[in-house]
Amino acid sequence: MPGVILEAARVAVSYDGVQVLAPSSFALGAGEMVAVVGPNGAGKSSLFKALAGFVDHEGDVIVHGEACHHHERQAIAYIPQQTDIDLRFPIPVADVVMAGRRRFHGARMRPTDADRAAVRDRLAQVGMIEAADASLAALSGGQVQRVMIARALAQEADVLLLDEALSGVDARRTEGLIDLFDSIRSTGSAVVVSSHDLALVRSRFPRCLTVNGRIVGDGEPATELAGDRLEAVFTSR
Repeated sequence: MPGVILEAARVAVSYDGVQVLAPSSFALGAGEMVAVVGPNGAGKSSLFKALAGFVDHEGDVIVHGEACHHHERQAIAYIPQQTDIDLRFPIPVADVVMAGRRRFHGARMRPTDADRAAVRDRLAQVGMIEAADASLAALSGGQVQRVMIARALAQEADVLLLDEALSGVDARRTEGLIDLFDSIRSTGSAVVVSSHDLALVRSRFPRCLTVNGRIVGDGEPATELAGDRLEAVFTSR
């Protein structure tokens, strides 16, 4: 694949000796937008966490041709499922997004005017600029998702891994975020989104990976989410 950004080479994940994701491989090119589809407990989140370096795994994650370790994955921005986010800590929205700028701080560890401008721009992109000073704990689920997307955008990563990032977002905002993902693609970054909304995947994503204990399909949604293939994804394990 020309312009490959990321490769997963037989990536597998186990917890306490139980394998939840069997060896799985795929490649991700610059400017791609890919959906990841599968039933609950299929290993989608484990795949994302392995790619982002948040869980131990077998196999290799290769970014820009180099096998990488946890501390070398700044080229990857990861948004976990909302159930993995602690909303009890009263942190301001702007500070959440600023966390995405840490890769640019270096030894100084202090945000610059450019960082603060980037935070405002990313919040404006997701329609949350008016909530910049609000507490994350005071937001709705859909608003939290948009803030987390803004944080990932602030990181200026080459790959965005968004685990159920559209969950809880209303239909109008969802369409706006998909349009935003399309604009991100035009810059050469790749966007990978796990979703249970099969109609959305069919209508807005050019490629999807189907997962059930391993990657079982990779192609156009019209093919991978049709007939026997779709049934196999949601019934076999």
